Amino acid sequence: MNALTRTAFRATLSRALLSSLFLSAAVPLYAAGLTIAIGSEPTTLDPQQRDDGAERAITDNIFETLLERTPDGVLIPGLAAEMPTQVDALTWEFKLKPDVSFTNGEPFNADAVVTSVLRIINPDYNSEQMAYLGTIESATKVDDLTVHITTKSPDPVLPARMYWMKMVPASYSADPEFGMKPIGTGPYEISGWERGESITLVRNDAYWGDVPEIDDVTYRFVSEPGTRLSGLMAGELDVIRNLYPEFAAAVPKAITAQGLETSTLVLSTANPVMQDPKVRKAMNLAIDRAALAEALFVGNAQPVKGQLVNPKSFGFNTSLPAYSYDPEQAKALIEEAGATGKKITLVGESGRWLKDRELIEAVGSYWSEIGLDVDIRIEEFGEYLNQLFDKNSRPDAIFVTNSDELLDADRPLTAALEFGASYASNVDEEMAAAIQAARSETDVEARAALYDEITQKAYDLDYLAPLLNQEDVYGLSERLNWTPRIDAKLLVKEMSVIE
Repeated sequence: MNALTRTAFRATLSRALLSSLFLSAAVPLYAAGLTIAIGSEPTTLDPQQRDDGAERAITDNIFETLLERTPDGVLIPGLAAEMPTQVDALTWEFKLKPDVSFTNGEPFNADAVVTSVLRIINPDYNSEQMAYLGTIESATKVDDLTVHITTKSPDPVLPARMYWMKMVPASYSADPEFGMKPIGTGPYEISGWERGESITLVRNDAYWGDVPEIDDVTYRFVSEPGTRLSGLMAGELDVIRNLYPEFAAAVPKAITAQGLETSTLVLSTANPVMQDPKVRKAMNLAIDRAALAEALFVGNAQPVKGQLVNPKSFGFNTSLPAYSYDPEQAKALIEEAGATGKKITLVGESGRWLKDRELIEAVGSYWSEIGLDVDIRIEEFGEYLNQLFDKNSRPDAIFVTNSDELLDADRPLTAALEFGASYASNVDEEMAAAIQAARSETDVEARAALYDEITQKAYDLDYLAPLLNQEDVYGLSERLNWTPRIDAKLLVKEMSVIE
């Protein structure tokens, strides 16, 4: 029984069990607030520390940014009063909205912005989010409502970076309690964290912006897709992410939205077996991406075109082909490299992304079928993040679903390909220099050409094994009125209920 056959078998069992559940479910009884299921418990609620999607699902509603996006992706002012202007090639000026406060009473002003910038870029703080922020060098206060942010080199993506960076209070952010009892300027504030179970937010009645309709929202940590689905069907949940596409017709509401996520395997080029480019080439040839897209995602994903860069992002290389599927050639390459029977580790997690475990297990099976001894390690999410961002000891392959909220090639390439920057597993200093050069290139055509060269080299040397460009699939309760966003943020202020 191969990987996809096993997956289909599990899906059949799931459908049978869930059919029974649906027939016996009671009439839904809804609480006054919303309940949202997320796939894992946040490792912290400090919005600048980790690159943790479960944390972001919650802190996106507590904290705000200088710039924000419309649901379809257009950058607009957030805490900034207007779009930034350039003072010179390295300096951007931000004017701030007046009369905004954090929920502990601290003013949101230039001091808060300077603190937020200097805190997250401080090497001692060791933020996992630097792939989003790499050029930022400093921030200085001009007056209470004006800040200058400087970059190490010209950076055409700086406005999008400030859409990512959440603003924290100047004083309280230094408190050891900050990661457990966060304070922001946003429409909601934390009211409770029941470890292992849930986090509850309540409406910030002093919010500076439009008053949100929803009074309170509870985030439940539910890693198992079947449990999330049964909770939605029983009326215990209002939103579930990563709805299995095969169950879309069974839930009260199912919505599919354009996605910015690309699943990939980051391949080590330094570990003994993986050093040989023939092995990495074989690992890519062994994967039937079209079968993964159809069997696991029922048309809600497409095989990648030779790269991690999302087709919607600037820097997507239109000349790269889809990866070929040729298991016989893959097996021959493994034999030619003397790697038959050699062990490789494949590290992943379960519950954070749609069908993550299934993808990991299927890829592991593909690699086993060409002669590798694959040790699949599914880690708890906090430990998984530790291994993902460990720059000293890299697994042979590690799974990640990369999202590109900046809509620019800089973030995925910095994260997965720039040696020493984030979670890249190659030791290619020449490629790192090229990524850094592209980051600072202000000529649009020249920058696009640099990205074409970088992605072509990564394709030729098989530094990555990108899998699928995935769509976002949500399950909603009957009473919820909400339109998903291109950046997949769960902004409760954009939700309403039908009573």
